Amino acid sequence: MNTIYILMGVSGVGKTTLGKMLAEELCLSFYDADEYHSDANKKKMNAGLPLNDYDRESWLQSLSVAIRNWSNSNGAVLACSALKEKYRRKLISSPSVNVEWIYLYENFETIAKRIKLRKSHFFDPTLLKSQFETLEVPGYGIHIKVEDTPENSLKKIMKKINKPRIGLIGLGVMGKSLALNIAGKGYPVSVYNRQEGDKEKDIAKSFASSHDKDFRIPAYDDLKKFILELESPRNILIMVKAGSAVDAVIKNILPYLEEGDVILDGGNSHFKDTERRIAELQKKGLEYIGIGISGGEEGALKGPSIMPGGSEKAYKRIKPVLEAIAAKDKNGNACCSYIGTGSSGHYIKMVHNGIEYGEMQLIAEFYYFMRFYQKRSPEEISDIFSEWNVSEESYLLEITSHILKRKENEEYFIDKILDVAGQKGTGGWTTNSALELGVALDTITASVMARNISGLKLQKEKASELYGEWNTGLVDMSEKDLFAAYKSASIINHSIGFELLRMASKEYQWKLELSEIARIWTNGCIIRSSFMEELVEILGSKNEGHLLLSSDVIDHLNKRKKQFTTTISKSLEAGCPMPVSSAALNYFLNFIRGNSSANIIQAQRDYFGAHTYERTDKPRGEFFHTNWDN
Repeated sequence: MNTIYILMGVSGVGKTTLGKMLAEELCLSFYDADEYHSDANKKKMNAGLPLNDYDRESWLQSLSVAIRNWSNSNGAVLACSALKEKYRRKLISSPSVNVEWIYLYENFETIAKRIKLRKSHFFDPTLLKSQFETLEVPGYGIHIKVEDTPENSLKKIMKKINKPRIGLIGLGVMGKSLALNIAGKGYPVSVYNRQEGDKEKDIAKSFASSHDKDFRIPAYDDLKKFILELESPRNILIMVKAGSAVDAVIKNILPYLEEGDVILDGGNSHFKDTERRIAELQKKGLEYIGIGISGGEEGALKGPSIMPGGSEKAYKRIKPVLEAIAAKDKNGNACCSYIGTGSSGHYIKMVHNGIEYGEMQLIAEFYYFMRFYQKRSPEEISDIFSEWNVSEESYLLEITSHILKRKENEEYFIDKILDVAGQKGTGGWTTNSALELGVALDTITASVMARNISGLKLQKEKASELYGEWNTGLVDMSEKDLFAAYKSASIINHSIGFELLRMASKEYQWKLELSEIARIWTNGCIIRSSFMEELVEILGSKNEGHLLLSSDVIDHLNKRKKQFTTTISKSLEAGCPMPVSSAALNYFLNFIRGNSSANIIQAQRDYFGAHTYERTDKPRGEFFHTNWDN
């Protein structure tokens, strides 16, 4: 349900004037309750006769129906006297309607003077006394004394209802969807998009005009005017491509900003760029918040997962908007939470995308195996994925199932898509960060490299001719065994991603709450699943170590250990590439071994480089060197 703002009070207090201004500020439709009076009521009031409760009955009923309809739509602003408590109760006949009452008041003498100056209105000024006698001041809602100009009264209202205005720069797919999401939640938003020849001409104005039936969204192609018409302190959301484009936008808006303004970067910026920008802008008295946003176009419009990091003080100012537009978890709480200081928000989004890379590649591998090594049709595989998803509730499994059923001219559409996978960099950034922190990232790194090798299309086609197809024929493997392997690899991929977050939190002193991060990933984002729901509980049980040491995860993997190893080994033996699945298995086998081959590595390093080693028969921390030639 969307909010209905009702400005109430006696006639002449400014309900209509302020109501129209508030509606424009909130990008909502305005309605005047006077227009819902019957002609008979209007004639009676114009003749100086006060309305009785019988006169008001049909009027209140009509308004009540309208209020329910507005609430089910986008919300609205209504100017209505609503002088008595019983009238107000009749207006709000449904408890599910969310109403913000705004009581406007002034003394009798001031209002009487205003009414005498009004023209072309059916209300007889002599009725004002009866209205003051009828008025029952509400003990709730926002109370505003309209002793100042309408503009200043509006500012007081906006401050009370905590509706920060957002200025959004960049109307790409995500920018447009977020702007509509913000407007749809009743928050005022204005938009700007650069003018760049015919390709990017009048984008902002065209966007606003195409939605003007639902929202009032001020649109600009003049950057200076866009910035200066935002109320201070400003909140500016940048939705442009990561990298130099973000820096260019910041450089262009800086001359018009003032101390206390907040810049929000909702793109996939590299976390080190975010750290640099925070430091640079703090020197100028400006706040910079890096916001990870996941959910794609649909999520941005209907409710994404939101990961803000930076100044907590600045976040609190914009928190109502972000929580309003975010997806909701199973308990109805927003899938948005303050991540931590610095660039933590963008770092979390980067790792989210790394896990996403791994999950996408896993599904692709099992599709490929069933398609070409078991000769199943895309539709059969779609049905299998749907069956798996009954328990998994994985967004990626769900959409892959839909993809595989799509046909064009009776041919499977998947076969018309070139097998070269692109990437925007976040997967590679995750791998680089893991290398810097010394964290093993087998599955995510393997998924990045799988995309890289897919780009070698011409070489791969040539190699296929030279080596021939390495395919041993149909592989007899049950769907149950395949699912066990998929599930195991997926659990390990998640564990690897959360381990990177745990180590990054220590390194950068972010104090990340991993359970809360899992919670905001349970809806809205691309990697949402039933297992993510489980991770909220697992990570919340004071588990401060590696996820693979958690009893719940151990139970998961022990049940499927034999199927996991057998399935992956048979797949590889048959000639099917399984980069992420096999990386998960290798990581797992390495992790569960009490000892490893690393002693040979240490001996080699000491032999050629005198790098020293520790001994099994000596305390940890003591290092030794051997003269291997003697």
